Amino acid sequence: MKLSPALEKVYTKEQYSARDAQRFAEFIAFGPIVFQASRLMIKFGIFQLLRDSDNGMTRKEISAATGLSDYAVKVLTDASLTIGSILVDTASDRFTLSKVGWFLLNDPRTRVNIDFNHDVNYEGWFHLEEALLEGKPAGLRHFGNWPTVYEGLSSLPEQVQKSWFGFDHFYSDGSFDQALEIVFDGKTRNLIDVGGNTGRWAMRCVQYNKEVNVTIMDLPQQLEMMREQTRGKEGADRIHGYGLNLLDPSASFPTDKEYDAIWMSQFLDCFSLDEIVGIVSRAAKIMTPDTRLYIMETLWDRQKYDTAAFCLTQTSLYFTAIANGNSKMYNTEDLENAVNRAGLVVETIHDHLGQGHSIMVCRKR
Repeated sequence: MKLSPALEKVYTKEQYSARDAQRFAEFIAFGPIVFQASRLMIKFGIFQLLRDSDNGMTRKEISAATGLSDYAVKVLTDASLTIGSILVDTASDRFTLSKVGWFLLNDPRTRVNIDFNHDVNYEGWFHLEEALLEGKPAGLRHFGNWPTVYEGLSSLPEQVQKSWFGFDHFYSDGSFDQALEIVFDGKTRNLIDVGGNTGRWAMRCVQYNKEVNVTIMDLPQQLEMMREQTRGKEGADRIHGYGLNLLDPSASFPTDKEYDAIWMSQFLDCFSLDEIVGIVSRAAKIMTPDTRLYIMETLWDRQKYDTAAFCLTQTSLYFTAIANGNSKMYNTEDLENAVNRAGLVVETIHDHLGQGHSIMVCRKR
């Protein structure tokens, strides 16, 4: 396994003293409680109150400001104190926000991750063991009887959809400006957007380049969502839909014209390695020597910081329990091997785009 220099320092040597390791082990053991207590400190506005107070607040003041009982405030502040998200002045019994609490409250990535894990994953992860043993998303069934989350995405409860798309868009949107420069550095006029979801990338393409036509390949129900989101917007007339299920090995890429670029953003992590080989092989069939396949993924082994790698490897278990049961956030070696098996070669890799994305630029052999 190859790791970025930053990750090499962290994942090849022991990082903790025995005492720190023991505390971290207990932190993991009580992880579900740590998560819910911290989430409710945000939801009930306690972190916000502490951030905005000049001299901190007593338990009684927090109770009066939130309408929570003294008991509710006490158990939450006790837990948060030992979690490390708040601090206390023992002389005045006044609580203030710590650096950890500040990030829980203010860091956009952390807030997106909290909403995603609570609304989309929390109940389903109870069935993670079953999912690992069966290779199926056993945690999805409390939402509906779909084989993967993607068939049911348009039918999920509104708050679940909001958190799912909030997570998906947060991690992709920050990379789009740099990605557009990479994809459109040549003469890209016809582009396929594979798994285009609500059409956010396609809209950026037609706004960035006034001549490009974008064909979105996705499930028919996803294309309906895309049409609703893009209807009436400038350039939407150059966005076309091509409905199919790519898990069907007979489903082929469009051949109505020569395509200059094929775009797969946060897409291949939704499939097993064998499925990726099948999908990329079908893409390769319609590629010319001048066509380029652009694969944008958050490859966890190429991250600058171990916090990002941690978030990505934990997200892999969402795919296990909820999304499909057999995919993950891949490292470079696994994804590149799959591309090679499909008959393509990786021409170059652009790193550190947005929230830690990389773009693999692939061509025919």
